[in-house]
Amino acid sequence: MTKQILLFLSILIIITSCGNKDVDKVKISASDGPLPVERGVNIAISYTDSGFLKAKVFAPLLERYSTEEKLESEMKKGITAYFYGPKGKITSYLKSKYAFRDEKARTLLVRNDVIVVNNKGDTIRTEEMIWDEKTDMISTDKAVQIHSPDKIIYGTGMESTTDFTHPKIFNIKGTVYLKQ
Repeated sequence: MTKQILLFLSILIIITSCGNKDVDKVKISASDGPLPVERGVNIAISYTDSGFLKAKVFAPLLERYSTEEKLESEMKKGITAYFYGPKGKITSYLKSKYAFRDEKARTLLVRNDVIVVNNKGDTIRTEEMIWDEKTDMISTDKAVQIHSPDKIIYGTGMESTTDFTHPKIFNIKGTVYLKQ
């Protein structure tokens, strides 16, 4: 009888100790921050307005977070986006190493080595930019460089349509004219 009680207590101790370790692991995982409700790899998203294609965004990793107040997507490995004009042709593209989309506000924040290039080869370089889907405008309040075939303009703050045909630089710091 004593052997049976010892065996029963030994089994009970083993089961109890294993169960607590699993609970601790769950607590640690849940305390690291909010978990995404969706996660996708090699994602392609098309943005349309009134049946016309506005943009296509490609992301190697997308994580979507949802609460009662917010619906957000984070692309920690960056994006490549192509913007389309009214005739369905690509007018410009954007690349960055990080992106964050507020789905309710319909804005896309891109950071880290942001580059925008239009059909003429004009290039914007900055560290942070916002694309407002409602107005089809891109903007930044950070340092910016605009490279065109004949000059490089340095400034702080800029806004433009996504086709990047008439950018406005708010605080021009200098212009370097290139020899041709």
